[in-house]
Amino acid sequence: MSKLTDVPKRILIGRALRSDRLGETLLPKRVALPVFASDPLSSVAYAPGEVLLVLSIAGLSAYHFSPWIAVAVVVLMFTVVASYRQNVHAYPSGGGDYEVATTNLGSKAGLTVASALLVDYVLTVAVSISSGIENLGSAVPFVVENKVACAIGVIVLLTLMNLRGVKESGTLFAIPTYVFVAGVFLMIVWGAFRGVVLGDDMRAPTADFEIKPEHPGLAGFALVFLLLRAFSSGCAALTGVEAISNGVPAFRKPKSRNAATTLAMMGLLAVTMFCGIIGLAMATDVRMAENPAKDLIHDGAPLGPDYVQDPVISQVAEAVFGHGSLLFIVLAAATALVLFLAANTAYNGFPLLGSILAQDRYLPRQLHTRGDRLAFSNGIVLLAGAAGLLVWVYGADSTRLIQLYIVGVFVSFTLSQTGMVRHWNRLLGAEKDPAARRRMVRSRAINAFGAFFTGLVLVVVLLTKFTHGAWVALLGMCIFYATMTAIRRHYDRVAEEIAAPGTPTDDSVRPSRVHSVVLVSKVHRPALRALAYAKLLRSDTLEALSVNVDAEETRALRDEWERRDIDVPLKVLDSPYREVTRPVIEYVKSLRAQSPRDVVSVIIPEYVVGHWYEHFLHNQSALRLKGRLLFTPGVMVTSVPYQLESSEAAKLRARKRQDWTAPGSVRRGPAERAKDSSPRT
Repeated sequence: MSKLTDVPKRILIGRALRSDRLGETLLPKRVALPVFASDPLSSVAYAPGEVLLVLSIAGLSAYHFSPWIAVAVVVLMFTVVASYRQNVHAYPSGGGDYEVATTNLGSKAGLTVASALLVDYVLTVAVSISSGIENLGSAVPFVVENKVACAIGVIVLLTLMNLRGVKESGTLFAIPTYVFVAGVFLMIVWGAFRGVVLGDDMRAPTADFEIKPEHPGLAGFALVFLLLRAFSSGCAALTGVEAISNGVPAFRKPKSRNAATTLAMMGLLAVTMFCGIIGLAMATDVRMAENPAKDLIHDGAPLGPDYVQDPVISQVAEAVFGHGSLLFIVLAAATALVLFLAANTAYNGFPLLGSILAQDRYLPRQLHTRGDRLAFSNGIVLLAGAAGLLVWVYGADSTRLIQLYIVGVFVSFTLSQTGMVRHWNRLLGAEKDPAARRRMVRSRAINAFGAFFTGLVLVVVLLTKFTHGAWVALLGMCIFYATMTAIRRHYDRVAEEIAAPGTPTDDSVRPSRVHSVVLVSKVHRPALRALAYAKLLRSDTLEALSVNVDAEETRALRDEWERRDIDVPLKVLDSPYREVTRPVIEYVKSLRAQSPRDVVSVIIPEYVVGHWYEHFLHNQSALRLKGRLLFTPGVMVTSVPYQLESSEAAKLRARKRQDWTAPGSVRRGPAERAKDSSPRT
């Protein structure tokens, strides 16, 4: 099977890289920015629209609150960025929020953060790709008609790109991300110039529409609740900020400084684009509604189900650049593409976090394994599968998916910043240098404000989004938490059970005797080889064992055994129900019952075939028998292979390929934990 998949694997993900080339996959800042920050940068394509959609519930009059909501989002963004700059300096090992919470708040808090981040990474892929499909679908009807299949196809494509390795995928993602950022800045500057200097009247394609409010005349608590819900929707612009903290090991040296610089660049770009799009949306009279078919009115009549509501960024671009202009088309294409690539933030964060959790025995150890291209391939595939399932369940509908969003990220924000406050308190208790203490006090103040602000936002998000779908994200977090707890408990139990004792036990005491049993069905080359091997072991007792399933075949076996005068006694077990496995198991157990201190060695001859489909034709009984014998104490199972001509020919063909890799080879590599230069306790 490995030879069957070897060539397609090399075509899709490239040649395997040596472990000593891991340093070549590290990222400079110009590539790290689109790799780790594509999610918050691209979120400006839908976060402004989510704000206006919620405000439209109260009608057009509520739109004048959008600048104030944008200001609140900007303050929150700068707070989070400033807080995480402290994180990457204090904990540059790549554990990010998980390591901060575990070290300072305990393992339960760390697992809570890890669960929240894993859920948020899966949602990042689902939301970003679904939103990108919807943007692309406004220009290509086929995509809208088959958006679930198209979304899953994009997930598969991104998975293959990331399996090729971080550096190659980062280079591919850098170009569209920078084109998108440049296009948005050009739109903001040109729109401001036209409106302020030239005095042009720029109007969005929906400027003449009216909004039918679902709840007109909101005031008091109801209005406050609506504004808080709009703010929580706008907070989607902050998703992915923590990925840089989790991905510090992927940066070139000096890792912490480069990561902190990238964080600052990301924050400045994101808030500028977010505010610019909100401002232009207000200036061009963009109209959005949660149910545009009924709530958007034109010439006194609803637009109807055939109307497709374009995103805010598309409407603003059309007003500023003109419909069908080159810049409009370029920005529209870059927006759709960068939304697809925004999922790359999760493709870099999820596998790395999964590797660290696996190293700490909270996830299966397979997630700790680097693949051929030195990426954490198993984590990438797991993320793709979970996101694909979510896209299929929710029909690739970004409006439904986004209700699940950002809960997990604010859980991790809050616990991480609380952990950082305890981190600085612990260091301040031992630090005597006044200059160092001033720096620590300043950092503690930043993290304390971040913990308070993000905790407040978390409460707002839970209150305003719980019934709209946030409960699903919380359920996912609980499932991850329970699963990881159970996995850790299993690994701890196994480690305790197999630990070498201080005094001799039955495992280290030599058995009294070894009783070897060679399974035979016919007298052929594999059976003769197994018998020869068994004689070499010099067991205390040696016998051949066969099961009488067919009387004629058993008689022929006895006759051939006597004719060849084989000097090993042959024992035949009756099987009235034509079973092979059960009689052998019962016989082996009877030997163990007669002499509990003896060891029974079961030797099984097996064919080695050269084609994957031939495996289904041979060795099935041997596989079943070995599986059952593994659960029988005091029994050793040995396979004696006999290579058929097809296997030899296949081996020769494989060796001619330059990149032939022996089946069963495993490349392992831990998630690197860089040495922390700051003092810790």
